[in-house]
Amino acid sequence: MLLFAIVTGLPCILVGLAGLNGGVWPWLAAFYLTGLVFLMDRLIARETRNSDPDAEFPAASTLLVALGLAHFTLLGLGTWAVGGPSGLSGLERVLVAMSSGLIFGQISHPVAHELIHKPSRWLRLMGRWMYTTLLVGHHASAHLLVHHVHVGSSGDPNSAPRGESFYRFAARVGRQSFLAGLRAETRRRQRASNPGLHPYVTYVGGALATLVAAFLIAGPTGLAALLAMAIYAQLQILMADYVQHYGLRRRELPNGKLEPVGPQHSWNAPQIFSSALTVNAPRHSDHHVTPSRPYPALQLDPQVMPYLPRSLPVMAALAMVPPVWFRMMNPRCDKWRAVDVTSPDNPVKPDQDSTISASAGAELLPNSSHAQNPTDPVPADHAAADHGSRRDGRRGI
Repeated sequence: MLLFAIVTGLPCILVGLAGLNGGVWPWLAAFYLTGLVFLMDRLIARETRNSDPDAEFPAASTLLVALGLAHFTLLGLGTWAVGGPSGLSGLERVLVAMSSGLIFGQISHPVAHELIHKPSRWLRLMGRWMYTTLLVGHHASAHLLVHHVHVGSSGDPNSAPRGESFYRFAARVGRQSFLAGLRAETRRRQRASNPGLHPYVTYVGGALATLVAAFLIAGPTGLAALLAMAIYAQLQILMADYVQHYGLRRRELPNGKLEPVGPQHSWNAPQIFSSALTVNAPRHSDHHVTPSRPYPALQLDPQVMPYLPRSLPVMAALAMVPPVWFRMMNPRCDKWRAVDVTSPDNPVKPDQDSTISASAGAELLPNSSHAQNPTDPVPADHAAADHGSRRDGRRGI
């Protein structure tokens, strides 16, 4: 837990100092979130051990709450520093905006993602408000009720099919994800005895309140600053979904239903530093198989999980160049689509190059428990959607 706290807390401090003081701090913040992450992933050996999957981490939620509070603080500070009378130069404002946007996309997003999966109503509410202040509150509903249910199929807008570029993906997902989440929430409310306020009212109303707050903090330039940082963060959220699910599809069973979600339906990355920065988001397969598992205990197993050829931040950068991305990823997608890793009659896995670079020196990770596939406890306000997903043999949220 100490590693998570240091790696995520230090850039928040640097961005705060950058917004308040300018000078060297904006440069340090920008370097930490770009160059240092790349260098540390290259210099530090890849993670070759898993935590006990059944271990409890009492401090895990405490860190999430602390980072959530840091998110709201930095959002207001960044709006003032970039768009208000902060005394920063033009270049310093650009660096603060970029660094803040990276914080919101690479730390706030995975933190909010962890929070909306928590059984505590208050933690889920904090996660929803984090997304709402980034003007993408609907992601909380779409992720839980659509993405986890239909991941790896055409029913999930956020699972990019093989051959779709990030630009095409980003152009369609915003609208489709918003509408899919709205339909899912509306169906859930129709089945609920006491549905309460529709969450989309909160998402839209909260986004408008955030924009008004930005205007009150720093006027029209503050509003523009918040919009720029929020859009930058949204693009990173879309990029994370694009990279972590590109081209991996669930099989259709003889009865016409989709196979359950398995470890072969998400891309993973084992690099320690970027994983700590994003609270283990690159250990994505295990999250989909066991969504209730706390982030420090998420497992890796290169024998049954697709591995990205580079770290998640590097692959995000490569996805911006579709020809390079397709040349690197399409053959790997084809290999994983051709192998049923769950079949006892087909123990042969994709070759070593498709799972993990031979030069990485990674070994088989112990303590893997994917075969157990335990049931995930579902928050009460999403039980109806989970019930619907289990009727057709798919894993719910």
